[in-house]
Amino acid sequence: MLELTTYLKERRERVDQFIDRHLPPPAERPAVLHEAMRYSTLAGGKRIRPILCTAAAEAVGGTFESALLPAAAIELLHTYTLIHDDLPCMDDDELRRGRPTCHVQFGEANAVLAGDALLTLAFEWISETPAPSRYLPTQLALELAHASGSRGVIAGQVEDLAGEGRELALEDLEFIHRRKTATLLRAAVRIGCIAGGGSPEELDALTQYGADIGLAFQIADDILNVTSNAETMGKPVGNDEKRKKSTYVRIHGLEKAKGVAHELIDQAVGQLATLSGDREPLTALAHYIVQRQN
Repeated sequence: MLELTTYLKERRERVDQFIDRHLPPPAERPAVLHEAMRYSTLAGGKRIRPILCTAAAEAVGGTFESALLPAAAIELLHTYTLIHDDLPCMDDDELRRGRPTCHVQFGEANAVLAGDALLTLAFEWISETPAPSRYLPTQLALELAHASGSRGVIAGQVEDLAGEGRELALEDLEFIHRRKTATLLRAAVRIGCIAGGGSPEELDALTQYGADIGLAFQIADDILNVTSNAETMGKPVGNDEKRKKSTYVRIHGLEKAKGVAHELIDQAVGQLATLSGDREPLTALAHYIVQRQN
């Protein structure tokens, strides 16, 4: 039986070691840029996206190593989104992962450029891994591009900013959550499946799994923003209410929001039955998403 705490620790360490080795060294010019990139990327974090990516590869009969470089690329792209999300022109947050945000530590201009550099490096890394022959050679990079552009993460951020101070309909809130958060989690398992040589049928199953856990992840964040504290979360809490942002908790209430999240996880786990490899980590990760405390 999988011991999830040990599994997460071991996987997180392997991903962190890989990223640490492959990021530009902090002394390389321009040093302030490379320091900022490393500061934000190596600041800790759960590494859920790269762990999901490698677990998806193994769930279709592939290996951890086959998905490691694409998984690390996903984490770089995720870090870029966090740096930009924290900027004064966006959410204007001063705390991330328990320490000052990138723009507080290095200045706003350097934070913007560090995010840009991480985004660019993410595509450099993922482009170094060709997809198996049943897919286009460029499929992995295409997956990341589709998830991160104006129909993915950026779309969610734009609509999220526009929705502040307004009472959104549930369908509009779901549009934001599915793009700002769920799309990159879905991309992580799709990329892992492709890198691991999964079949089109397995890719379809993992696509739905990723979409469901992605929405559940954001609903869980909505819940934690109400029920947790800054020390536990490593970032500000209660700011959704301060900004009058629509959330699942605000629309449904706390208990119904929890119920929706658990329903999504049950749906996601049901998608794993047809996979050819080890499904246990993906099952455990799905449940962890709604049980986590930060």
